[in-house]
Amino acid sequence: MSEKLIETRHSRLCHLPGVRVISTGSYVPENIIRNEDLASLGYDADWIIQRTGIRERRHAPPEMATSDMAVIAAQRCLENSGRTADEVDLVVLGTFTADLPMPATACQIQDRLGITGPAFDLQAACAGFIYSLITGMQFVACGTSKLALLLGADTNSRVANPADKKTYPLFGDGAGAVLVEAGSKDQGLMAYTLGADGSGHDLLCIKMGGSAQPVNDSGVSDDLHFMHMDGRPVFKWAVRLIESTVHDVLKETNLGIADIDLMILHQANSRIIDAAAENLGISKEKLLINVDRYGNTSAASIPLALDEAHQEGRIHPGSRIILCGFGGGLSWGTALLVW
Repeated sequence: MSEKLIETRHSRLCHLPGVRVISTGSYVPENIIRNEDLASLGYDADWIIQRTGIRERRHAPPEMATSDMAVIAAQRCLENSGRTADEVDLVVLGTFTADLPMPATACQIQDRLGITGPAFDLQAACAGFIYSLITGMQFVACGTSKLALLLGADTNSRVANPADKKTYPLFGDGAGAVLVEAGSKDQGLMAYTLGADGSGHDLLCIKMGGSAQPVNDSGVSDDLHFMHMDGRPVFKWAVRLIESTVHDVLKETNLGIADIDLMILHQANSRIIDAAAENLGISKEKLLINVDRYGNTSAASIPLALDEAHQEGRIHPGSRIILCGFGGGLSWGTALLVW
């Protein structure tokens, strides 16, 4: 792996104040897959815990698609806000496991909720929600949306290879949603950075199913329709990326790590979270960790954790929250959100 994939390509720091999150919502399937349940596939439960910190994850039943989970998360988000779907005028979904290659899954969500307004998907893998959050907030900040529904959802169990013992136990299914509208100048994203290093695109990818290699029998036989991940370089890149971009965002806002009330990192692997937290010097009391219960839910990871923190009363007006998503692309987004 080239050195540029190890060292973060620093992107420009931006600001997006005057937009507030008014509500959260989430959903995970009822079907719990514990480490012990994977024994029939030849997995060692203790090894999974030691290497990932994951004890269980949720898998959607065959009849459930990404849009189904996203609709439930959105409905809960609306219920928690006291708003109605006819007030929403924008839907943005971060996902890499769309229901169909075309049209956008956001269009199905829009239709089922009865929303009027544009709807589209963003594909930035595990950074998908951060990309959709920032995109939707920009619509609100410039006045082209009054109430935006922003989601992250993925059905990873459909694209993870059960025979890949290093990858399959990492992933689970889920969805999360937020509603955003105009707020005060002291609310919103006080600083954020979005970035990508496309030279690492093959470290985490699905090799078949696009225009470069349409689905074919030989590719299916070679498992090319499943997710492929080169875990070691991705792990090293993620740890350094978190530390680097969090420091960038804090420096831009003249804040230190002690000024942060809560940090929500993409729930990829507990070892990544632990290493990044140690490097940053942030106490575990300020972290929200649910990877042990849900695994890596990709684009759903951050909104799922954000909703959990909100429901637990860990977020209050004025709370300073670091959000950091990272994954395939290689893509990332780190932001300081003031509630």
